[in-house]
Amino acid sequence: MPFILSGCCLVFVFSYLDLLILSLIATIFTIFTIFFFRDPNRNMNAPDKAVLTPADGKVIQIQHIDHDNNPLGEPAIKISIFMSIFNVHVNRIPITGAIKEITYYPGKFFSANLDKASEENERNCIQLQTPDSRNIVVIQIAGLIARRIVCWVEKGDNMRQGQRFGLIRYGSRLEVYIPADNSQIIARLHQKVSAGKTVIGYLS
Repeated sequence: MPFILSGCCLVFVFSYLDLLILSLIATIFTIFTIFFFRDPNRNMNAPDKAVLTPADGKVIQIQHIDHDNNPLGEPAIKISIFMSIFNVHVNRIPITGAIKEITYYPGKFFSANLDKASEENERNCIQLQTPDSRNIVVIQIAGLIARRIVCWVEKGDNMRQGQRFGLIRYGSRLEVYIPADNSQIIARLHQKVSAGKTVIGYLS
């Protein structure tokens, strides 16, 4: 709301001062801001043990990671999802469980579609534990334009699959680390996905 109200104020001021060009620019900015922060309701009806994508966007990487180089602490499959400025940016919990840990890392602001963004950009790491003690990790990563990570959950919170947990403003990347042991990944490279709706894998 602060972004939208600021845009509306600018439209009013520029119109009052008869600055038509600036008024038009402010109007376009306000309309885009309303579009960017849209938050549609989603009906979740996922199969048992399904892992849903936490973000809208496109799958840009599916990679096997050993236990020494990932926040899960065990062999995992990393699925990276790139959100353009035209995607819904509300993030959703991929599977029912409790928030085990949240770790924020300050960093740089490389374009989120670059591989080095995973390790060098500002990011927020959320570890989620299922009722049967399986762990997955979701990482919110800021991008070139997105310089504000918002996280609404706290350590110890019990979360439902598909529940909103945060957003990143203006283009970004989310990564999901799923245990490699007996898990099935069905996400495809370059696949378009919708948060809280698209199944990207199954836990054993």
